[in-house]
Amino acid sequence: MKEQIETLRNELRQHNYNYYVMDKPTISDYDFDMKLKELQKLEEQFPEYHDPTSPTLRVGGTVTKNFNTVVHNQRMYSLDNSYSKDDLEDWEKRIQRILGDAKVEFTCELKYDGASINLTYEEGRLIRAVTRGDGTQGDEVTTNIKTINSVPLQLKGDYPPKFDIRGEIVLPFEGFAKMNAQRIENGEEPYMNPRNTASGSLKLQDSALVAQRPLDCLLYGIVGRDIGIESQWQMLQKARDWGFKVPSVAKLCKTTDEVMAFVEHWDVHRHDLPYETDGVVIKVNNLQQQEELGHTSKSPRWAMAYKFKAEQVSTVLNEITYQVGRTGAITPVANLEPVLLAGTTVKRASLHNADQIAKFDIREGDTVYVEKGGEIIPKIMGVDFSKRPASSEPTRYIEQCPECHTSLIRSEGDAKHYCTNYYGCPTQITGRIQHYISRKAMDIEGMGSETVTLLFKEGLITNYADLYRLTKEQVMPLERMAEKSAENLIEGVAESTKIPFERVLFALGIRFVGETVAKKLAKAYKNIDALMNASEEELISVDEIGERIAQSVVEFFRNDTNRIIIERLKAYGLQFSLSEEQLENQTDIIKGMTIVVSGVFETMSRDELKKLIENNGGKVGSSISSKTTYLVAGDKMGPSKRTKAEKLGVPIISEQDFLSML
Repeated sequence: MKEQIETLRNELRQHNYNYYVMDKPTISDYDFDMKLKELQKLEEQFPEYHDPTSPTLRVGGTVTKNFNTVVHNQRMYSLDNSYSKDDLEDWEKRIQRILGDAKVEFTCELKYDGASINLTYEEGRLIRAVTRGDGTQGDEVTTNIKTINSVPLQLKGDYPPKFDIRGEIVLPFEGFAKMNAQRIENGEEPYMNPRNTASGSLKLQDSALVAQRPLDCLLYGIVGRDIGIESQWQMLQKARDWGFKVPSVAKLCKTTDEVMAFVEHWDVHRHDLPYETDGVVIKVNNLQQQEELGHTSKSPRWAMAYKFKAEQVSTVLNEITYQVGRTGAITPVANLEPVLLAGTTVKRASLHNADQIAKFDIREGDTVYVEKGGEIIPKIMGVDFSKRPASSEPTRYIEQCPECHTSLIRSEGDAKHYCTNYYGCPTQITGRIQHYISRKAMDIEGMGSETVTLLFKEGLITNYADLYRLTKEQVMPLERMAEKSAENLIEGVAESTKIPFERVLFALGIRFVGETVAKKLAKAYKNIDALMNASEEELISVDEIGERIAQSVVEFFRNDTNRIIIERLKAYGLQFSLSEEQLENQTDIIKGMTIVVSGVFETMSRDELKKLIENNGGKVGSSISSKTTYLVAGDKMGPSKRTKAEKLGVPIISEQDFLSML
């Protein structure tokens, strides 16, 4: 019986692959369903032969109440965007400056508009599926992903023992149209666009509902060590061989002219494809060169997204209103006559600042041209002056804060106007607390922006330190707050005391101190007291900390209100210093040194070497210059780097030499 079950499973896996990956069915739907039912009966009769990769698991049925948060083995970066050949050529020049004279080829792939996913395989079996999340961590949605027929549960061929593969979960136009036709027939509202519907499907609690949706999974990138692959082009082919659905629409290009020919072709023909696409992703083909180029804090240097020209529509601007940010920055907002744009209904668009309003002479009542910047954020591109009403009057930018009526200021060099009532403006206060509880900061479960606003209105909180004295009895009477949700909120606040120092520092909401700067400052000063007492000059000496950031940090900690709040947070047990483990791994041995890492290494990966440099006080350089202290050379290092180092007199050391220094 075991042999019969295995034979059926293998046969159904092959039929699945033929139909969903190769688009070449070799059996009728009826015959497939009959075989699947036969297998289901046998598995029920003989549960001892259970297999987590069985084709019968595609139908779903498992209910997931809470999706676990999982940290990615390697961060899922976003891509820098380009919109012209000039942008691409500038990117190529930056690449060549780092790689020297090395020959560079590019792999061009279509950028499918879906929900990013990371799949983990061990010994050829799907172990875990995690959404992109914030790039560092995401939600585990394995049960839902297993219902997607184009995701292999068991691989074939010469796959590595362990690796991650990344791609997009998409909803084909045809399937999307059928879903909407069914919803309309049932008297339900149709979904707005395939991308959002695909993304929302991944978080449905009942996997049986996910199984009913015609989702597809298109893969594009393998992540892992010792996977035996040397290029992106080879990676795509290997993934296909192992059973993944990898789009055949890709091209290996030797020049930016060839890249642009690919872009121009698909800008026209993308409408013939079964999926939504919004551009082309161009990657340096050689994986060793990719490693050499590395990443910025946000994006890989070796990849670029060329975005197709955004769709543009015209509509009437009914009113200009003004938003106040947590730092006091004022952002004008265009409230529009609702209009359908790139699959979503747009009602509002950012006007950025007073300069943009003046530049386009934007007025209430105007017919304006709206497009989505990078297909995401709506923005106004101009005015149709032929339709301007005769009664139109120029826009007068507000002079007082719309929330607290404080006079606005605009300092030299600032793009925006600011409300200076930092500690009294209600929107700034709630904005800072909302930032504090956000996922990338303190990640407080059970609390959202609306809850913060409600707590503030009820007088229960006036700053983020007040969160830690809330009780269940205070919270329960609030609107839409039951006993369990009140308990979750209080528990979420208590759990946040375990959040590490660098994220607490980011959560404080110091102007210009984002995630990356917070990490730099935490590493440099080790604890909050040392940072609070640092001078502008001392701060500027920290890698990547400029005058503007230094001034902002000093100003923040000079304020007595902020110091009192921090003392209260300390008393509540928050982490205001690096952990013992972090401190053990950090020294100042190579402080002030700039070290470039190049080549392939024996005992650790290049990223691990770079982390070691930073943990010991050094700065990682991307290219050789007169300021480079050492070049750590591994196997297969590009000759141009060696030549430049020798020319500038930069010492070239081995991996072992570097480790000995530490």
